[in-house]
Amino acid sequence: MSNVAVEVAIGLVFCYASISVISSSLYEAIASMLKLRARSLLEGVKALLNDPGFTGLARDVYQHALVNPRSSGPGAGAVTPATAMPAIVPSYIEPRAFAIALIDAIQKTPDGFQQLREKIDALPDPQLRTLLLGIWSRADGKVENVEAALARWFDAGMNRVSGVYKRQAQLFTFLIALIIAGLFNVDSFHLFKTLWVHPGAAASIAAASATEGGKQALDALFTLPVGWDHAPDSFGAGAFLFGGWLVTAVSVLFGAPFWFDLLQRLVNLRGTGSKPASVAGPTRG
Repeated sequence: MSNVAVEVAIGLVFCYASISVISSSLYEAIASMLKLRARSLLEGVKALLNDPGFTGLARDVYQHALVNPRSSGPGAGAVTPATAMPAIVPSYIEPRAFAIALIDAIQKTPDGFQQLREKIDALPDPQLRTLLLGIWSRADGKVENVEAALARWFDAGMNRVSGVYKRQAQLFTFLIALIIAGLFNVDSFHLFKTLWVHPGAAASIAAASATEGGKQALDALFTLPVGWDHAPDSFGAGAFLFGGWLVTAVSVLFGAPFWFDLLQRLVNLRGTGSKPASVAGPTRG
């Protein structure tokens, strides 16, 4: 009975690992095509600098060569209010590069530490002006200290942006997994029932079977009892089937590394087998 339970667990975990790899691969392809990371970063910088229209400091920062070396610079690639996004946007900005670019955007031309205070005083945004004046006053007369404080401020703001992006990625990966489960009828309940009756269906699964990529993971998935053989014949059966798809889709929220680590442990457990009974040693008379 314990061997059957291990085989069933291996089959289910292998299924969830494969679905996680396929879903994350599809999401990464979509995110790359639509530049979702770059767009998320741009929206974060616009919010950080209180420049939602992308017409002030945020645009000047993005036109800086340290932040966006592939950009043609100021005056090139005009941004219309309809798009509010430059033609080329980076997916990552180094915090110190942002700090230097922001100081340059405020000063317009290289100038001294005292002149930076005057430029900050001229900023129209009161919230940003107050923040920058506080940073300037605590800098002990050194521009390097201003740069370091701005880099820390940017890093903290981008941590929040990363959290939002991660939640967005989890949501879309879940929806992709639900679509895959519906298309290929990856029903967790049916899979559990079938593996329990026929545990040999999971006997050939190895821990590294679906780690090579989306295509390989999809091929490996079909070694399990999944797929369509008939449509549900009642509303209750359909609801039960959807519940099985939902369980499959929820599994991707744990992430592929979690499932592959668990799969490795289960495969090792299967290879170890049952422990032999202890044999008593000789007794002394």
